[in-house]
Amino acid sequence: MSNELNLRKIIHVDMDAFFASVEQRDHPEWRGKPLAVGHDSTRGVVATASYEARKYGVHSAMSIQVAKRQCPDLIIAPGRYEVYREVSASIHRIFHDYTDLVEPISLDEAFLDVTHNKKNMDLAVDIAKEIKQRIHEETGLTASAGVSYNKFLAKIASDYRKPDGLFVIHPDRALDFIATLPVEDFWGVGSKTAERMHSLGIYNGAQLRSISLGYLLHTFGKAGRAFYDFARGIDERPVVSERIRKSVGCEHTFSQDICLKSAVIIELYHVTLELVERLQSSQFRGHTLTLKVKYGDFTTISRSITQAKVLRTKDDILPLAKKLMSRVDYDANHPIRLIGLAVVNPHAGEYREKDRWIELDIDF
Repeated sequence: MSNELNLRKIIHVDMDAFFASVEQRDHPEWRGKPLAVGHDSTRGVVATASYEARKYGVHSAMSIQVAKRQCPDLIIAPGRYEVYREVSASIHRIFHDYTDLVEPISLDEAFLDVTHNKKNMDLAVDIAKEIKQRIHEETGLTASAGVSYNKFLAKIASDYRKPDGLFVIHPDRALDFIATLPVEDFWGVGSKTAERMHSLGIYNGAQLRSISLGYLLHTFGKAGRAFYDFARGIDERPVVSERIRKSVGCEHTFSQDICLKSAVIIELYHVTLELVERLQSSQFRGHTLTLKVKYGDFTTISRSITQAKVLRTKDDILPLAKKLMSRVDYDANHPIRLIGLAVVNPHAGEYREKDRWIELDIDF
């Protein structure tokens, strides 16, 4: 490893079953019991499952109905997102006591660059220990932390000893660690990409490292560059404290699948109104409108259109949304489960590419 890589001290902090843990903290009678946060309905999905529920195979994005079949005693708690945001803000205040280079990934996880930190502490692992202790003392919750010299390895390390874990991947041991790492654990490798890699005889980091850059680029597109680097312990992405927001969107899942054109247009109208509200509150400016449609069989398609003017009002967006929907096929045999709309800033992608600040999202 180069001296430049060794100089970076990156921590990834990930709260343990965050939403579920907040509910168990605030409801002592639920502690130690299988619990899922979500809307208890025929269309509800699990937002987070407690570790007790995970033993039954319950996990995020699973249908609530399936989760209840797998765990008959499952407690379903409706989400209290204002509470989760308040707790998250408290946790991020702790982060900022150590560094201002904090990159939030979601309410329950963030990267911290503590190479130069406010406490003048030499070891990142000591900072991670202190942060974990303070989170527990101040919120009553546990967090897992990973420490390494880049974001890729710090993220993997934080998942390694969950819950309430702490794991360090030292630069001198990184390549040996990566060699045995299943490709499923690599950032950006979803189920479809993993299947593709397996078909090529690539099951772990050592096998991935043996593949040429040219072959990876040919097979996986520009994601191949990231896979090539990750297999060698290279990740040049900085911890960025202020992200450029690249989209604002919303989506509605229907209580029953719809297939009548009149019903689709009505729902499209409601989604448009919500999108306009979000655009106004965030003061976001974008030129591209994207329509997302999920069918009853859970297959998903998207359509996009770009305009010269900024999209900000109902009159700007609704005609474009109808135009995009006219390009979508649906009928009684292929009804629609979900409609989503998003306004995208096309310049955000150019910024991220320029700075190699790329969050991989390969499988759809």
